[in-house]
Amino acid sequence: MIHLLFPDAYANSVFSIDYPILWKMGFRALIFDIDNTLVHHGADSTPKVDAFFAELQKAGWKTLVLSNNSEERVQRFLKNIDALFICEADKPKKQGYLQALQKLGVERAQAVMIGDQVFTDVLGANRVGMANILVRYLRRDGETKIGIRRTVEKAVLWLYRHAWFRRNRLERAVKKEECCDVCEKTFL
Repeated sequence: MIHLLFPDAYANSVFSIDYPILWKMGFRALIFDIDNTLVHHGADSTPKVDAFFAELQKAGWKTLVLSNNSEERVQRFLKNIDALFICEADKPKKQGYLQALQKLGVERAQAVMIGDQVFTDVLGANRVGMANILVRYLRRDGETKIGIRRTVEKAVLWLYRHAWFRRNRLERAVKKEECCDVCEKTFL
């Protein structure tokens, strides 16, 4: 059961993922969480994130934002981004992920979920058999409190790092200069 909490890869950020390698592996759709994955919790998108989505779409990627946030929050984030979205997704329940696949018009094997939380993003993707990449969650400068959920995630990620049975099917899609830095740390 613990394997459902293990990501297919771990990256320092969404910018540390080698999207051309994912494309060569047959993936065609990217499903993103927003808060602490793309921007700090509650923040609007940034010009860097807007340009990131534009580049992904120019390269042929189908993109969707899957969030537990309200529609108002998601639309505010997507103000300058042309991407599909599902709000109030109730992650990690399966329905939001299956709805995302349907909206994108792809099969499970063609989509990757990218998010910052083990107990929502990774667990939900694994429950529906979708590839996923966990990214280091964004923290504000000087932020020291991480909460109980993040503390438990840290323990899960320690197990992930040391488990002989973990899946690493997407590790080659994490840029090596980023991966080595991340692998040497305790993940959080």
